[in-house]
Amino acid sequence: MEGKIIGLAIGEPKEMAIGKKRSMMTGIVKQPVEKAMLTQYGFLDDGQQDLKHHGGVDRTVCIYSAEHYARWNEQFGIELPPAAFGENLTVTGMLEKDVCIGDVFRIGKAIIQVTEARNPCATIGKRNDLSELFKEVRNTGYTGYLCRTIEVGEICLGDKVVCIERPDDLVTVAYCHENILHGHGTEEEMIRILEVEALAERYRFDVETRLINLTMVNEK
Repeated sequence: MEGKIIGLAIGEPKEMAIGKKRSMMTGIVKQPVEKAMLTQYGFLDDGQQDLKHHGGVDRTVCIYSAEHYARWNEQFGIELPPAAFGENLTVTGMLEKDVCIGDVFRIGKAIIQVTEARNPCATIGKRNDLSELFKEVRNTGYTGYLCRTIEVGEICLGDKVVCIERPDDLVTVAYCHENILHGHGTEEEMIRILEVEALAERYRFDVETRLINLTMVNEK
């Protein structure tokens, strides 16, 4: 698998207007750049406001598929801004149905590993002043995904994204969404996801919780 970065964006948390008289602090509004340095904790000059649900060493890079932009622009009759979903990397050729948890990618001088199927939040709708967008992102599973840093290094706009390693059991981001985000997973499917060693700690906890709940229901 090989993709290409057509959008690179970073940004520290800032105040964002939501409506005429309200605002919120958020890290979702990022600015396009030509290059950025990726560290083990994320990109320099990039950050998150809600550290309980965002950021951390398992989630240093957020990736979103460029192909989805055309769908949303057509569906809602708008022109979404760059990094509209708060992603660091907007990439071609790397859809949720094709990317697996545990995939390792070389980008420029850095190496990253996919750790989690992104669970979207309502801030996506607020950032784009379109609440329906958040609902559709969730319904379709076109959410993007999160990665950890394996090797630090500079990443540049236009860099190729090359898969250099993938796990034996191919658990795609779309598979995770079908079973976790959309709640269709059985005990067997929860166990399959948990067997992926690269899974982010927070995501693993969520899957384990779902497995426990399923087990309790089935034992009744």
